[in-house]
Amino acid sequence: MPRSDRLLRLIQHLRIELAPVTAARLAELSGVSERAIYRDIAALRAAGAIIDGQAGYGYTLTEDSALPPQMLSRLEIEAVILGLSSVRAEGDAELAGAAADALAKITAALPEQARDHARHAGLRAARVDPKPELAIDPGDVRRAMWDERALDIDYQDGEGRRTERRIWPLSVVFFERALIVLAYCTLRQDFRAFRLDRIHGLAVTKESFRPRRAALLLQYLDHHSGPLR
Repeated sequence: MPRSDRLLRLIQHLRIELAPVTAARLAELSGVSERAIYRDIAALRAAGAIIDGQAGYGYTLTEDSALPPQMLSRLEIEAVILGLSSVRAEGDAELAGAAADALAKITAALPEQARDHARHAGLRAARVDPKPELAIDPGDVRRAMWDERALDIDYQDGEGRRTERRIWPLSVVFFERALIVLAYCTLRQDFRAFRLDRIHGLAVTKESFRPRRAALLLQYLDHHSGPLR
């Protein structure tokens, strides 16, 4: 494989993999030695990519705007359209609006032929059965997650028991029948998953758990196999 193609693929691996990505993992994905990965990282940095990290720790792609853009294939365009249409079908009004705006921006940035492919994409997502009604605004959960702020919730479990919890929201997962917030529960001192439709009240607190969200989410996923991984 030409080195230029390998460098572009390395950038893509850095985009996709959960950061920080070790040289060993990048070598496995790229089919080259770790020594070659170190050289390629140095070459990408010299070309203008901002890649944080070092050997023995792992690498995080912070910025690659100095590198030439990569064209989306037709299948990649279809995947983007399918993903955004799924968000429009599954998300709340705010999230659905953001998906529509994102699609418009992505489509406008494509070359003419690719724009035609996007406008006439054949893959779409739709929802037949509605999700349960929510007593809270899911946007509050998203913003607390982004800001790494603890939430106080009034929660009712599957057997009808109500408890007051303080949680650190780590991720929101869209299951077929419900929205789930993956969180660290300060009451149980452990990871828990809470259905948003069972939260009867919610308050964003001033307690911050920054900068622990990314590390805690990785820890959660490492200990829970299956669809959450």
